[in-house]
This record gives sequence, structure tokens and C-alpha cells, in this order.
Amino acid sequence: MRKTILQIALCVLPFLATAQETSLRQEIRPIRGSISEGRGSVFGLKTNIPYWGTGTFNLGGEVRLARHWTFDAELGLNPFDGKKDDGSYGKSLKHLHVHPEMRYWFCESFYKHFIGLHIPYVLYNISDIKILGTENERHQGWGAGVGVSYGYSWILSKHWNMEATVGVGYLYLESEKYPCTNCGRREKYIKKHYFGPTQAAINLIYQF
Repeated sequence: MRKTILQIALCVLPFLATAQETSLRQEIRPIRGSISEGRGSVFGLKTNIPYWGTGTFNLGGEVRLARHWTFDAELGLNPFDGKKDDGSYGKSLKHLHVHPEMRYWFCESFYKHFIGLHIPYVLYNISDIKILGTENERHQGWGAGVGVSYGYSWILSKHWNMEATVGVGYLYLESEKYPCTNCGRREKYIKKHYFGPTQAAINLIYQF
């Protein structure tokens, strides 16, 4: 009798295990489908919302390379030079910023946590911005460097994401310094090594 019961149990057990595995797959499939298959996470267009507060037009694109890898490129342009009628300069944050970044996603591309490696490049003509060390001065030049970032992406709907990211790194900067009241005369040439924040963004993203 015991032998018969044992034989029946051994026969039934594989079917029970298979049924449980099938049930788990059915629970997981809708979640993964909404992230990848249903969303078709191949490419996204984005804009950095706080960046607009500085008067900077900005747009970015991110493409999926593999399940955990994406390439992101962002562009920012502030065309306002603050030049006055008398030829002097007021406050200005004129610049062109190019920001390419390779990203690794811990869960899946375009979803949850990621880390990145970026190589920013900037052309700038900045004047009378105290926080940037140009109070009563104008600095015109360029910079390039490298940095690392951390971020997180939230799914808002089928096609919309929200992303927050911060980064730190190194920038090499070269600029010409001018007095804002007499900007035609160069005072000196500056070379600077900068270590600190290199990225801060809250991006609104449309996923294709």
C-alpha cells in the first residue's frame, strides 16, 4: 500500500511542479511585457525640464543597444549673450553643450536603476554669473572631460517615462577672461582643472 502511494506521489509531483512554474510565468509575463515587448523600448526622445529654467533649449535621444545597454546623447543650446547697446555684457549663460553617455541598466533598458559613463563637451560665453565665478567678468572658451552618473527611470504610461540622474567627474577648461564693461580687451588666458558635478537632470521621455 505504501509503495503504491509513493509511486502515485512520484508520478503526480512533476505535474504539480510544472503547473506552479507555468503559473509564475503567467504572473511575470505581463510585467516584463509592459517593460520591453509592449513598450517596444528601442528609442526615446527626452528633454531636461529644469534645464529650460536657465533659458537653454535642450533635446536628447537614447537608443537601446542590448537588454542592459543604451547609448544616450543630449544637446543644450543657450543663444542669449547678454550684450547691451553700449557693447558691454550683462548676465549671460550662452553655451553649447554636447553630452554623450553609455549606460548600463541593472534591470532592463529604460527601466529602474542605471549607471553611466559620459564625455561632455561645452563651448561657452558666460558673463556676470556669481555662482560660476564670473561676477563682473566674461569668460569665453571651451571645456571637455569625463564623468560617471547614477540615475533611475520611472514608467508613467505606455509611451512616457520620467528619469532623474546626477553625475560627477572631471573637466578641463580653457577660456579668455574679459571685463564686462570693456569686453573688447582680453585680460588673461585661463586654464582650469575642475572636479565636481558634471550632470544633473530630470528628464521627461517619450518612448518609441
